[in-house]
Amino acid sequence: MRDVNAEIDQLVKSNPVVLFMKGTVSFPMCGFSARTAEILKACGMSTAQIKSVNVLEDADIREGVKIYGKWPTIPQLYVNGQLIGGCDIAMDMFQSGELAPLIQGALNAH
Repeated sequence: MRDVNAEIDQLVKSNPVVLFMKGTVSFPMCGFSARTAEILKACGMSTAQIKSVNVLEDADIREGVKIYGKWPTIPQLYVNGQLIGGCDIAMDMFQSGELAPLIQGALNAH
């Protein structure tokens, strides 16, 4: 039997930055996912550096990540194994100058 929680945990803990989103960084399928991917790029990440998980391709992951992070919506951004939140929180942290150093610290640590 598939352990979706363990799969999500492995993704989150083995990558410095993980974005659970609708679509991909190159072809987002919703505005909030697109905006969050653009925020990561504005923080200095290349498309190749962003570990994205297209929840539209896997219903178990789509529902499982909501339970895993206790967060009801997609996208979900994780940095250093910790849930940052969705698009609005990522945008607020980006605008306040908090997100870019957090992202760069995560990338430099790996």
